[in-house]
This record gives sequence, structure tokens and C-alpha cells, in this order.
Amino acid sequence: MSRVAERHSWSFKRITERLAGRVNGPDQQLDDRTRASVAMILHQGASDLEILFIQRAAHHLDPWSGHIAFPGGKLEDGEQECQAACRETREEIGIDLEQGHFLGRLSDIIGANLPVRVSCCLFGVDRVRCRPVLNEEVRDLFWVPLSDLRDPERHLQSRVAFDQKRFEVPAIRLPVDNKPVLWGITYRLVMQFLCLLEDESAAGDACCRLPEVVKIDEEDLP
Repeated sequence: MSRVAERHSWSFKRITERLAGRVNGPDQQLDDRTRASVAMILHQGASDLEILFIQRAAHHLDPWSGHIAFPGGKLEDGEQECQAACRETREEIGIDLEQGHFLGRLSDIIGANLPVRVSCCLFGVDRVRCRPVLNEEVRDLFWVPLSDLRDPERHLQSRVAFDQKRFEVPAIRLPVDNKPVLWGITYRLVMQFLCLLEDESAAGDACCRLPEVVKIDEEDLP
């Protein structure tokens, strides 16, 4: 086995072990919120792990119009979380995750501004073999190295718009030209993933601390 192949196998194995060893919190409990599921898609590049992001297409009825996200959507009746993530990924960007490696799930995220509970299923793929086909819901697709997501200089407080409102949130400035910052539920999932992979010796790294839920203070809005 080549060194690249060994690194590929070790990386996905490490992620699977960390996901299997995490402790589920109370956010895994069922409730009456709308259920949705997304796919965090990983690729082991020559020197770094990469994560796939999409930019949602502009649509006046979509509160996340134009935002950076993971492929995904609402669960259909009788559907399991990772089934929904696979189906939505196939519909939105044409990638069949059943041909990849299922790595596990993060803890669910509860929406701060909408009554939604989002599950995140992780998959490892070989991006060289992926042939994305974007549907009308997706404007763009791109990969970001893990090192860029961990870079403290890319972490900031940013003024963002959501559902015709503006407020300040923690965010990540991505290394891709002409893209909005990464924030909200997708940001919180990324931060949870970064925390999961951190060694105990690096647990104090500020860029890898899971942020508190960000709520809009109506009195602070312009």
C-alpha cells in the first residue's frame, strides 16, 4: 500500500472511531421540530483532508438563499436521517454517496432562528471519481482544505443577513473568491467536527471551540 493510500485509510478510520466514541447529548432527543439531514462529504487529498460545500441558489422564498451549506434537506415520511442525506445529495449535486464510505454522524443541531433539527451524516469519497451535476437549487460546489477551516485568521465576527434581518455572528472566511462567509448551522457543524478531531493537547485552540447557539436580539436589529 502506498503512503497516500495509508494516509487515506488512516484518516477515515480515525474519523469513524472519533464519531463512534462521542457522547450523545440531549440534542439527540426527538421533538416536534422539522427534521432535516445534511451530508458532510470528505476527501483525503495529497496533503490534507477536504470538505465539500455548496452555495445555495438565489431564491426569494428560501431564507438561506445564496448561503454556504452542505447538501441536504427535509426527511420524507419513513426516511432515516442518512437515507435523506444520500437522497438529497444525489438530487442536488448528482453524487451517489452509497458508492462512498459512511463514517458516522455528528450530534444534531437545533436551529436558533427556525424550528428545525438538523442531522449531519459524514461520508468519505474519492473526489476524482465524483462527477457532480448541480440542480436548480445549487449555484456552486467547491472543496475546502481542513487547514483553512482551522486557520484562526479566517475566524471572525461577521454581519450577515437572514430572512430580511441583519445581525452579527461567528463565521469563517473561506479561501474561495466571491463567496459569503460560512456561518449558522453549517458553521456549527463544522466547528463540532473540528472539535471532534482535535487532540487533547490542542483542545484549547480558540478556533476549535464549539460556539454557543446564536440568537437574534430583535432590539439590536437595524
